[in-house]
Amino acid sequence: MESGAIVTKVADLNYGKQGPGVVKLVVAVPESLEISSARMIKPGSRVATEYPNLTQSYFSNLGIPVEIQFSFGATEAKVPELTDVVVDLTETGSTLRKNGLKIIDVMLESTSELIANKKSFADKKKHDDITAVQTLLLAVMRARGKVLLKMNVPEAALDAVISMLPSMKRPTLSKLYNTDYYAIETVVDRSQVNLLIPQLKKTGAEDILELAISKIVP
Repeated sequence: MESGAIVTKVADLNYGKQGPGVVKLVVAVPESLEISSARMIKPGSRVATEYPNLTQSYFSNLGIPVEIQFSFGATEAKVPELTDVVVDLTETGSTLRKNGLKIIDVMLESTSELIANKKSFADKKKHDDITAVQTLLLAVMRARGKVLLKMNVPEAALDAVISMLPSMKRPTLSKLYNTDYYAIETVVDRSQVNLLIPQLKKTGAEDILELAISKIVP
């Protein structure tokens, strides 16, 4: 939007520094000012931002002439000595608050996306390469927060253990050679695993392994 580029959206990546969620382009001013809306900003105010075109358009629509200053990072640290207003991208607003700023308006909301040049995406060879990148990126993201559990289970406890196991489809089951034990493996949420393992042990599972997963390709 800042550059006016016309692109093809390939995939919504749905991640950020604080985890999945939305990022916001916001207008912020010092907490000490009695300002609660961008409409209250004085004409001629200095506005520091890494998004000058979006910012100029926003204040033009409000009918407020401002002085746009392009910022090369650490925008929030420039108030009030170098600028009066900040337009910055944030997820939680914590960095702005640490620098004594308050958010008075949200210009837009966005998520992380994989995008492609339209001509490149229409080209068969480049389209296949872009799709391969998409597949690998999404595979890594699907694996975040997941672990692989492997265990050995006696036949007598098999049904009870399987009933406890979450799974992407069905747990993988194979009989151990020349025993009445079965090997089970399944993918579970990392957030559940510390509560699940003691219960599995109590129910009869043995030799439990928890393994990291780097990619999940459906």
